[in-house]
Amino acid sequence: MATQTKPVLHGYFRSSCSWRVRIAFALKGIEYDQVPVNLIKDGGQQLTEEYTTLNPMQQVPAVEIDGTTLSQSLAVIQYIDETRPGPRLLPADPKKRAQVRMISDVIASGIQPLQNLYVIQKIGTEKVQWAQHFIDRGFKALEPILKETAGKYCVGDEVQGGR
Repeated sequence: MATQTKPVLHGYFRSSCSWRVRIAFALKGIEYDQVPVNLIKDGGQQLTEEYTTLNPMQQVPAVEIDGTTLSQSLAVIQYIDETRPGPRLLPADPKKRAQVRMISDVIASGIQPLQNLYVIQKIGTEKVQWAQHFIDRGFKALEPILKETAGKYCVGDEVQGGR
């Protein structure tokens, strides 16, 4: 499902979620255009009406690709893996693929949101220890999973599962 136009990544240079998508594009050899969304400048460019129209969650990244906009990094990664040729981003083996998704979900749902600027601003910097408690809890849950799945990488010995 190749397309004539390059995907457009709306992201912030320090965003771990934006990094995920940039890494996936690089592994796949996909050229893309970037539109910076500064999460700090002017109170946060992600809060503008223009960006909110693009991504109602007011988060980065948002990727315009194949006539649609995807706004969650894991969804973007899975989409480009399923629609673009090149090395696989997820293993071909269903068990290993599920393990990668499980690990990704622990990080994306259980650890990463608590360190987001928006969350820290809402709870206040004096409550960072509260967030740190739950981040630590997430890593403690992740450790035994990785002991079962890891090789050279989190799941096995290859970044991708081959095609």
